[in-house]
Amino acid sequence: MIMDILENRAIVIDDTTLRDGEQTAGVVFNLEEKKRIAQMLDEIGVGELECGIPAMGEQEQASIRALVDMGLNARLITWNRAVISDIQASLQTGVEAVDISLSVSDQHIQYKLGKSREWVKEQLKVALGFAKQHDLYVSVGGEDASRADLDFLVELCQIAETEGADRFRFCDTLGVLDPFSTYDMVAYLCQRTGLDLEVHTHNDLGMATANAIAGIRAGARFVNTTVNGLGERAGNAALEEVVMALKHACGIDPQIDTRRFVEISRYVGLASSHPVPDWKAVVGEKVFSHESGLHADGVIKNPLNYEGFDPAEVGLQRHMVLGKHSGSHGLIQRLEQLQVDLQTVDVDLLLSRVRSRSQQNKKSIDNSELLKLCHVA
Repeated sequence: MIMDILENRAIVIDDTTLRDGEQTAGVVFNLEEKKRIAQMLDEIGVGELECGIPAMGEQEQASIRALVDMGLNARLITWNRAVISDIQASLQTGVEAVDISLSVSDQHIQYKLGKSREWVKEQLKVALGFAKQHDLYVSVGGEDASRADLDFLVELCQIAETEGADRFRFCDTLGVLDPFSTYDMVAYLCQRTGLDLEVHTHNDLGMATANAIAGIRAGARFVNTTVNGLGERAGNAALEEVVMALKHACGIDPQIDTRRFVEISRYVGLASSHPVPDWKAVVGEKVFSHESGLHADGVIKNPLNYEGFDPAEVGLQRHMVLGKHSGSHGLIQRLEQLQVDLQTVDVDLLLSRVRSRSQQNKKSIDNSELLKLCHVA
């Protein structure tokens, strides 16, 4: 049933690397970096780019206008507080879509804004009405929605729908949900509003990608991502993880050219001064490295034995590592690659040397060291 629903909906990736990603503490993209990131995301098929916060000032507005002038296929959307001055700043950049964000949890309404639920509803009507008067596509962003009263969220969705909003963004702003709670909350809203829903998840408990997928399964059609999972505090759901999870865990192809994921990941890692960890899910340099004898043997026989998808699908290559846990099949394959005559080698003895040397040096054995071990008396 779930798969039937998913297959009948086009899932839209709204990547917010240029907004929430740049809000990572200490991260700043210059204009050329922003343009390059936007260009690459557009080229691989990302449908929407959240590209900045015009209310920050003239420099931010100028960079957004530069992105607008690129004529990308992706829709550009800006982030705004639900106030008219922010929306006016967005209009000056030439974008045709805005996210208007307002706090929706009682925690935020009382202790951040010092206001009431009635004030929030009125603020939504005023800001949304102004945006629609200017023919903007509008996503209403529910900040801290994961800690809000669900029936109040339904009321806000009903107001948003009546006032002409295009979708509602369910934000797990603090990353406090698990996938089961996310599913239940998003499904509750889906059953009670005709608006498209969007999920925005954070990784404070390490569940941003899982929560994003849960939200989609529950009925959301839009999902927020960032390259490498950049974002406030522990970050957002990673673009590469969400897309590959949709393809391989849900059987849904969001029409993204995944072969360039590693290229984009490395570029954003460099531009953000946050290098990609070797073991980063999907795009880490070593996520297709195999050392243990059992796994190496299985991969040599058929890669699908121990790989959920072909590394080339995301722009990576497979690596067979020689180390403490290696077995004879992996060693023999490496020797054959190095064109070593197996008749001249005692494989069992060499394997013992490889394991011992790796344990002593606390690292894997490279080709030059392997060749030296082959000739140890």
